[in-house]
Amino acid sequence: MEGRDIKQLTKKPVTSPVRSASAYMRGVIYGFSREERGSIAVEAVLILPMMFWTYLVIFSSFHAYRTYAVNQKAAYTVGDMISRETNPIDSTYLSGTRELITYMTSAAPDDVSIRVTSVKYDAGGDKYEREWSEAKGFMGAATTTEVVGWADELPVLPDNEVIIVVETSYKYEPPFNVGFYEREVQNFVFTRPRYAPQVCWNSCN
Repeated sequence: MEGRDIKQLTKKPVTSPVRSASAYMRGVIYGFSREERGSIAVEAVLILPMMFWTYLVIFSSFHAYRTYAVNQKAAYTVGDMISRETNPIDSTYLSGTRELITYMTSAAPDDVSIRVTSVKYDAGGDKYEREWSEAKGFMGAATTTEVVGWADELPVLPDNEVIIVVETSYKYEPPFNVGFYEREVQNFVFTRPRYAPQVCWNSCN
């Protein structure tokens, strides 16, 4: 083919639509990550609700922990106080301990209950026996069956040894609805009488 210009034809590479879209998206994301402009109003609308909810969760968690800790300290205080008694206690005394717990926990009187039980260990029968049990508030007195069921919670005692079991219960209501639910905060405390063989109810026979 003399006298004619021979043009070499070259084929253009074919670009895949998927690869092209992927590259475009990478470019958009990269550009967005480098973008420094913004709107304070829009950012506040997005961030403030999450910050406020986080604050409520933290506050509610602290409130629940404090409630559990204060109620436990109150139960130990009452248990130690009763263990030091050398005279019989009565209904008036028990009402006073409930008022003390109400004061220490800053709770409503109807939300607090206390139960005191005198328990003796029978080594021959390897069981715990109820001597007496009294309660104030929404809790009832402990039954013999309940006391027998405390075997796994009470310590090993010498034969005929007596201990005082103090139970407290508080109806807890969380300040905000962020996943915490209403429940009873219960404490189970046992103490050996310090200055007398036992703590009697009304009179010592």
